[in-house]
Amino acid sequence: MGLRIVGTGKYVPDMVVGNDHLHARLGFDSDWIVKRTGILERRHAAAHQATSDLCLEAANDLFAKTGKTAKDCDLLVLGTFTPDMSFPSTACIVQDKLGLNGPAIEVEAACAGFMYALITAAAYVKAGVSDRALVIGGDTNSRVLNPADIKTYPLFGDGAGAVFVEPGRPDQGILAYSMGSDGAGGPLLQRETCGSRLPPTPELLAEGKHFMSMDGYRVFKWAVNILCDTINDVLRAANVTVDDVTLFVAHQANIRIINAAIDALNIPRSKVFNNLEKYGNTSAGSIPIALDEAAADGKLKEGDLVVLSGFGAGLAWGTAVVRW
Repeated sequence: MGLRIVGTGKYVPDMVVGNDHLHARLGFDSDWIVKRTGILERRHAAAHQATSDLCLEAANDLFAKTGKTAKDCDLLVLGTFTPDMSFPSTACIVQDKLGLNGPAIEVEAACAGFMYALITAAAYVKAGVSDRALVIGGDTNSRVLNPADIKTYPLFGDGAGAVFVEPGRPDQGILAYSMGSDGAGGPLLQRETCGSRLPPTPELLAEGKHFMSMDGYRVFKWAVNILCDTINDVLRAANVTVDDVTLFVAHQANIRIINAAIDALNIPRSKVFNNLEKYGNTSAGSIPIALDEAAADGKLKEGDLVVLSGFGAGLAWGTAVVRW
């Protein structure tokens, strides 16, 4: 506690890819996509754009809205699992483009990436080793998806979001959090090649091993359980109830995951912010993009309690109760 999230920003590419487009181009059933996921459309990056470009735009949007600049930050923590390249890190690329004077830390926790980045940045600020931190989550998922795979390709989109963390009032900040991982579930959601274990070869590329693969049924069950368990954990640790919370912002993976969890927790759907239908699953960009739109809609006010929860490949998760 004693921290303040100052403002939000986001960027989504201009290219809108609707379900009708996927039906016309790839033969996917538009109605099936909506019924199974709740997604109507998603954004795809242009050919010249990479993850650093999306993150840079999100940061500049945050600065434009808050009046802050990169000179006000002494730390950048960036969550992504679709970096521009293996090295240098996307965080360093964004740090250079922004002209930010300070370390740039990259966190790879897939769809939990923003929560990992936020909790990491908060720890630095709380410890007094950073005065003000810029936190970004962003992914260009369209580059790692198999266009022929109806189980994954329609689910994901591209985008990035950003927040700014600085010291605040004693009652502000993260009241409680749960951050963890279960590496045994790694094979449920992975991209096998293009790393040191399996460098890309013509044979592996021909097999499509450079694309994301997912065991959708088992990931679905795990996601519902981890969302329920960790929200219960952080509410209990913060000594607050569902009634005390103004807004719940879960990772925008699948509307059926979100609804199954909030119904099990008896959370009124009016307290849950969703924008999944417009953007699909933007991975690390999901929560900060949702926060930016919730703030624009007037759903976030100073003093409000907000529950944030990200979960995904790793398997990894991060859930927190935050006083805005």
